[in-house]
Amino acid sequence: MILQTTLSLAAAAAVLNFWLALRTSTVRMSAKVWQGDGGNPILLHRMRAHANYVENTPFVLILIAAIEMTGKGGAWLAIVGALYLLARVAHAFGMDKPEKSPLRAIGFCVTVLVLLGLAVMAVLIALGRF
Repeated sequence: MILQTTLSLAAAAAVLNFWLALRTSTVRMSAKVWQGDGGNPILLHRMRAHANYVENTPFVLILIAAIEMTGKGGAWLAIVGALYLLARVAHAFGMDKPEKSPLRAIGFCVTVLVLLGLAVMAVLIALGRF
């Protein structure tokens, strides 16, 4: 069984992970900070955006793969995965701002909703309710 949705989203997630790492390393090199954040607020924000992405993305991809393996996926699953990735881009740009940012809030809210929605769907499928 080929999990086309999962494979496509995992590939896109890997590219996004590379982009987040690149954004962090550019600030790190220009600020000449080789470990930690060196007290640089921009570097700290970019590090946290990347770390937050890495903290959430495995759960999303695992849930997407599990749902797809049951045969209960479809176009909706790809759309949910794409929304998640767009939300993470919004979150990353929102983290660049020192003040409150609607992009960060939207990114966070969509991330939480996607995680909870996929978890609920997985439980419903496991219980035979979907």
